[in-house]
Amino acid sequence: MGDELSEPGLRRAREEDIPQIEALLAAERLPPYGIKDYLETFFVLEDGGRVVGSAGLEVYGQAALLRSVVVAPELRGGSHGRWLTDAAMSEAKARGVQRVYLFTMHAAAFFARYGFRECSLEDFEPAVRQSYQYRGVSTMPQLREWLKAMRLELDDG
Repeated sequence: MGDELSEPGLRRAREEDIPQIEALLAAERLPPYGIKDYLETFFVLEDGGRVVGSAGLEVYGQAALLRSVVVAPELRGGSHGRWLTDAAMSEAKARGVQRVYLFTMHAAAFFARYGFRECSLEDFEPAVRQSYQYRGVSTMPQLREWLKAMRLELDDG
């Protein structure tokens, strides 16, 4: 009985999770900036006291940036990334967000399943251009070669 694998639990992030979220992001070369500023819209997967996944949302009025979607390597290929993304997208809808943007290196196909489509930096609306990620990508042309910008229009349903 003691050998059963437990599923990680999904919950809102707490301040004490930040170092573990940052470590997960850094291991994947994702920017670990500003998590504390958006903690109320960050979600984590926790397994035995260890954070094994995260997803965050930076809300800018009717627009948002989906960021920091990461799952520990040993848990990839299952439904964990979906759980995190679903939580962030539900939060976006609950907050009246109508457009969600993101940057991705390798997960464009994953996000396309949600309806995200590639877009250009010029497609980002002014409010979202305040984000650390947008400012970083827009001022470092070499990043544009590796990152895809994507956008999703949320329906009112």
